[in-house]
Amino acid sequence: MKSYCLRAILVGTSTGFALLTGCSTTSLQTSSTFPGPYPVVAYKPKDPNDVRVKVSLQNRMVYVMEGSRSLLVTPGTIGVPDKPTPTGNFHVSDKIRDKRSNSYGFWVNGSSVVAGTSDKRPGPGYHYIGYPMAYWVQFRPEYGFHAGPVWPIPHSHGCIRLHPSAAPKFFALVHQGTPVDIAQSQPEDQTIGKNVTRPADYKYPDPAGSYMVSNAVFTKPQKPLLENQ
Repeated sequence: MKSYCLRAILVGTSTGFALLTGCSTTSLQTSSTFPGPYPVVAYKPKDPNDVRVKVSLQNRMVYVMEGSRSLLVTPGTIGVPDKPTPTGNFHVSDKIRDKRSNSYGFWVNGSSVVAGTSDKRPGPGYHYIGYPMAYWVQFRPEYGFHAGPVWPIPHSHGCIRLHPSAAPKFFALVHQGTPVDIAQSQPEDQTIGKNVTRPADYKYPDPAGSYMVSNAVFTKPQKPLLENQ
């Protein structure tokens, strides 16, 4: 409990960058265990046009449904009170597998990697590389689902982060035009979303900055993403 509280304080008070990205913390420590194991099963839809996404903010859960059939159920990180995840009915408007943030990321000069915003160059010789937001699925301008640490508390600036094991499967299930319903609660909270094991990747520090600015961060899954049910 102490380690969790300490990290929460550091994230919230160091620079504010972690919350501004809506994506992740910005510790440049190295961890070989991030994001940690988290098995996620996703099923092929019978009719991709019948797929829809439902998000429960209270349960911090994402449901990909085909009628009453669940294709993927996975926890997600939601927005903090000052920058909440918007509620309402939306549609997937864009998908970018290897997206980086245009506003928040890193300034790089040789081996020096400094976290910051795109409008504040730390010095001459630095060039900007955005924070990785792999498997981006946009449902509203500047808001989307993407891979990142999943926290048990609101911890983004409105985006919905999915565990890196779940994000590629979510990306494969939805397409442009897929309906997205975001509400405080969903009926599925009391059934398929009631006892879902939640990932603990938020406990791990981010990989080194040198890794975060490299193309290696966009490593593709080696196994098939969707299973037959």
